[in-house]
Amino acid sequence: MPPRPNPTLRQRRIGAELRKMREAAGLSAPSLSRALGIDRTQVSQMESGKVGLSRERLQSFAAACKCMNHPLVEALEAMIQERSKGWWEEYRGTIPDGFLENAELEKGSRELMMWVLTHIPGPCQTISYASAVFGRLIPQLPRHELEARTAFRMQRKTDLRRDRKPLTAFVYESALWTRFGGTQVLKEQLRSLLEDSEQSWMTIRVVPFDVETFPGAVENLTYAFGSVPELDTVELESSGGPIFVDAASELVSYRSIFGRTEASALSESKSRDLIHKVEREL
Repeated sequence: MPPRPNPTLRQRRIGAELRKMREAAGLSAPSLSRALGIDRTQVSQMESGKVGLSRERLQSFAAACKCMNHPLVEALEAMIQERSKGWWEEYRGTIPDGFLENAELEKGSRELMMWVLTHIPGPCQTISYASAVFGRLIPQLPRHELEARTAFRMQRKTDLRRDRKPLTAFVYESALWTRFGGTQVLKEQLRSLLEDSEQSWMTIRVVPFDVETFPGAVENLTYAFGSVPELDTVELESSGGPIFVDAASELVSYRSIFGRTEASALSESKSRDLIHKVEREL
């Protein structure tokens, strides 16, 4: 089969883990290709996610690299066998691919942790608030694209709620005051956020303005926990689209950032009190 022109996030991640496996074994691509009895270009294509991988090929790859991390290999096998198209594929070509990759990342994770400074977390946004968040962009989005992005965000919200995937969101107080869509839209959004905070699978904690030391990251972050720790991923929100991080050293750094954020955040009950206070004062 010809190489894939645009591998998905899942396919690229499988390839990245193969590359890490090979490098940990101290093998060059040519030496591994000889051990597997395949062309060198096939190793490169597997590591870039551009060609499919069978369960047998993965096991051969792991054996050649003397990888004894059986939980990781089993997790990769599960990723390989997951070939069904996600609901987000309906939007391909309609909205930027980065949005699709966000949905794919969320779907494949076992738990999510977020740190947001600029707006209410996406999984908690009402439709009016989400539309206002996208409507602030410069240059202004055409109406059809604004509606498509808003509908996509609502579908992501629905999907996460159907799965009841554990979600912890740390929200900087500024996001509670920023009036996307105007005062009434924000008041409705804060009431919805309070309802979310009562969900057993969702944790909402606010980092207040008066925290003594700002906890760390100055961009919106999502930490997606994989089925095994090696498959954790961090998504950094940027104006140019999401940036995905999975290097072990960087994951350690971001776990530290979330640890400091957790230490700075109000408890769940005090967070609800502050959200109530802001909603009343608007």
